[in-house]
Amino acid sequence: MNRLSAKKHVRADEKKRARNRRRKAALRTLLRQTEVALSEGNVERAQELCRGAASLLDRAAGKGVIKKGTANRQKSRLTRKLNALTTAAA
Repeated sequence: MNRLSAKKHVRADEKKRARNRRRKAALRTLLRQTEVALSEGNVERAQELCRGAASLLDRAAGKGVIKKGTANRQKSRLTRKLNALTTAAA
């Protein structure tokens, strides 16, 4: 690989790293908001946020930002907490 293509890869990697960091930050923020809604017992908001979080987790896993198993595990935990909340509220 010559120097020019190596420099190009460095530039591309910086862009990818920045993009992945933004995606991870957005994901963490949404997961934190979902956890807060669950702990407060706000069922409607928690359901809405869980759907969004599941979608964002799947997208992040599809893009390679996080691993597929990690996304599935986090979705499962959120869903279990949401189900426990809805049965307790009912």
